[in-house]
Amino acid sequence: MIRIVALTPAGKQLAERLQAEWPEANNLEVRVDYKPKPFAQFVQTAFKNGDWLVFICATGIVMRTLAPVIQDKYQDPPVLVLDEEGKFVIPLLSGHEGGANEWGAQVANSLGAQLVMTTAKPYLNPIYTLGMGCERNCPLEFLESLMLDALAQKGLTPNDIHSLNSIDIKADETNLIALAAKYHWDFNTYSAQQLAPMEPLLSTKSDYIFNTVGVYGVAESAALLAAKLAVDSEPELILEKIKNSKATVAVARGFES
Repeated sequence: MIRIVALTPAGKQLAERLQAEWPEANNLEVRVDYKPKPFAQFVQTAFKNGDWLVFICATGIVMRTLAPVIQDKYQDPPVLVLDEEGKFVIPLLSGHEGGANEWGAQVANSLGAQLVMTTAKPYLNPIYTLGMGCERNCPLEFLESLMLDALAQKGLTPNDIHSLNSIDIKADETNLIALAAKYHWDFNTYSAQQLAPMEPLLSTKSDYIFNTVGVYGVAESAALLAAKLAVDSEPELILEKIKNSKATVAVARGFES
């Protein structure tokens, strides 16, 4: 859930404007919470529940309230702070790892506001890559629904994706090709030998997959290698492999210098 927390009448108006512009942003319900009480308990509970938070109030109020429940950039949900005139959008927490930078950019764009980002420069130009594996002749709807679920989990859209990638035995997989064409992505495939160096970065290793195709995981390996090749630097896995009954998908990221 996305919660927009406002403390003033002007802030409430801005919150309702945001809610109207993205009623289901990133496939999440968007709710306006005006002067919630008790404030600290409400905010801290929402944060611990993993809700994405937008505050229309002073940054200091937010930091003092969240301080007792902040854990680390890998677990905390994204937090944005806006002024009540909607002129500035500040990704306050989980900007890099949690996606608040990208989300903040979307909010700023919808409001015509200035994004105020403090993340170090090397992390400001992310490249996102998808890796997918599937059964032979997997229907397009299985691939597309799984892909959209993966993107929603990371607050991404198809426009954020650099390429779709798989192993070379899938080079003629009709609906992987169709999926890439539908979203105007490059479709790349790699040999097991090319994918092998990604093994240390995999979240899990499947002996069954290795015995079948020669790598311990198609989706994660392909996403990671594509990100590495796109930016010529070490990639990172931002969404470990998820699957449905016919396909797998993973999301990797690299940063352009």
